[in-house]
Amino acid sequence: MINGGLTHLLQLKRAHKRALQLFADAVVLLLSYLLATLLAGGDVASFALPGFWLSILIFVPVSLLIFVRLGFYRAVVRYLSIPLLMTILTGVLASASVLLAAVNMMQVPLPWTVAPIYGLTAMCVLGGLRITMRALLHRHPIEGRTAVIIYGAGKSGRQLLGSLREQSEFIPVAFVDDAAELRDSDVGGLRVYDPARLGRLIQIHGIKVVLLAVPSASRAERREIVERLEKLPVRVQTIPGMTDIVTGRARVSDLHDVAIEDLLGRDPVPGLEPLMKGNIQGKVVMVTGAGGSIGSELCRQIIQQEPQTLVLWELSELALYTLNNELGEIAEAQRLDVRLVPLMGSVQNPRRMASALERFGVQTIYHAAAYKHVPLVEQNVVEGLRNNVFGTKVVADAAIAAGVESVILVSSDKAVRPTNMMGASKRLAELVCQAAALRQSATVFSMVRFGNVLGSSGSVIPRFRQQVERGGPVTVTHPSITRYFMTIPEAAQLVIQAGALATGGDVFVLDMGEPIKIVDLADRIIRLSGLTSYRLAPGAPHRGPAAPKDKSAGDIAICFTGLRPGEKLYEELLIGEDSLPTRHPRIMTASEIHIAPDALDELLDEILASCLMQDIAALRRMISAAPIGYRPSGPTADLLGAETMPRPRLARTAAE
Repeated sequence: MINGGLTHLLQLKRAHKRALQLFADAVVLLLSYLLATLLAGGDVASFALPGFWLSILIFVPVSLLIFVRLGFYRAVVRYLSIPLLMTILTGVLASASVLLAAVNMMQVPLPWTVAPIYGLTAMCVLGGLRITMRALLHRHPIEGRTAVIIYGAGKSGRQLLGSLREQSEFIPVAFVDDAAELRDSDVGGLRVYDPARLGRLIQIHGIKVVLLAVPSASRAERREIVERLEKLPVRVQTIPGMTDIVTGRARVSDLHDVAIEDLLGRDPVPGLEPLMKGNIQGKVVMVTGAGGSIGSELCRQIIQQEPQTLVLWELSELALYTLNNELGEIAEAQRLDVRLVPLMGSVQNPRRMASALERFGVQTIYHAAAYKHVPLVEQNVVEGLRNNVFGTKVVADAAIAAGVESVILVSSDKAVRPTNMMGASKRLAELVCQAAALRQSATVFSMVRFGNVLGSSGSVIPRFRQQVERGGPVTVTHPSITRYFMTIPEAAQLVIQAGALATGGDVFVLDMGEPIKIVDLADRIIRLSGLTSYRLAPGAPHRGPAAPKDKSAGDIAICFTGLRPGEKLYEELLIGEDSLPTRHPRIMTASEIHIAPDALDELLDEILASCLMQDIAALRRMISAAPIGYRPSGPTADLLGAETMPRPRLARTAAE
């Protein structure tokens, strides 16, 4: 009944709410006057005097007018604050003064103590009513609000609580915190509980969402918290940074699922300043593929190292426009004296590349431009090879001619014993850089090899999330498939430092940690969405009328679709067996085989000729015979290859 009344009050128009407040305050003032008269020892007979009621007709309307002028009714009760309580105190003091004047004017025989007692009573009742209404409104489960628990009762948790109380989507019911000194205390009107009691709290309050407010925790600590929460039947979400909320760049309602870094990431190793700045500070730096996942993060970190000029080389107009604007805003906000040069172009264009290097005097190149999606490159072999291999050759040749100091190739773990054309193209690109290093010594070439990065374009993580949001199924290619993962910021930081370690022809391998089973990753994403998973047998239908309808085993199905063309069950980082440590704990150097420059030139000439002829079969034979370890896993999937080419149409006759 109380909830129904509150809901009705909240639905009233603002003018009606103010009129109701005025009426309630008038009644409070009247009752406070009557009570103060009795408490001050006044005679009950005074109530029968005409002057007594005339004084009421004077001081009550005047007091309400004062309240209006002071802004009593402009403030929203739900957001009651200390300044409003001070305004109430001022209004009550003014009202008591008006009461005293009215009693004297009407010559009502009352003790002088009536006014202070009235003021104290009115202050307690007026303030108390508003505080009570505020508490009821904060606890009132408005239809559609979701009860949540906040994990973290520190400063950020308290700020989150205040922000949640100012919007209508969530209603916080409790805190949990790992700090023993906070447990069983009250923070902002909510009790703080031991995380061990989470399961019971979820049952009692019907919790569906837990919000993380622990921004100061290390990544290892956050991962430990997430691992604890993923066992519970709740969705785990986190908030934007409080700085973004306060500055208006984000709202508390902009909640998002736990970052995948909290599942797989590790605490970053601080960058070594000499390595971070070695190839960048005061220099002209170019990033090819600047608009891509790795390229854009390289640019964000490079700009912090104070280059003289940053040349953004990108084929996509939209990606270049977006990145240039973002970097410009960063430079302006942080007062960085960096010149940004946005250049549209393909790395396959030798004249434009040579002109850019000469025109701007480029000293360091981070070559991140590449086609990297395995299935797409399998379906578009010629363009994959031309961009990844011959684009790298264009960059290498132009860099040597222009006297560039350092060229760092962003490579891939798929270059090791490749089973697909993407991996083969990246291994050939490595060989191009190794040959360039052997031909001369003025330009230092190096290659940095690592595995998958979290959150990159085409990453499996966003796809899994989308499939969960649609109700499933979540598709995994094989039950045993594993991959290495690294966050984009960590990968970019290590690429920068590896380049500064190079002496010429180096192949650097990044420490990727332990490989992750993709099906386990899918399981965790489903659980963190507050759902349960069940697995279909490999080959079982997951769409259409034959798909299973009974979800008693779980909410979201995980089905296995089979390995795609060229896909491996697991990836490797080393061709040989040995790697050596470097000055950085997460960067190793490997001694890899290379091809003599002249022999490589002959191979590339043959590959280019077959590319020009669109001869996919010849390309596969040629690259399989090359000493790069390429072993295709099946027939070509190229959309223009022999196996997939449509039958030729008969030429029309002149008569037609």
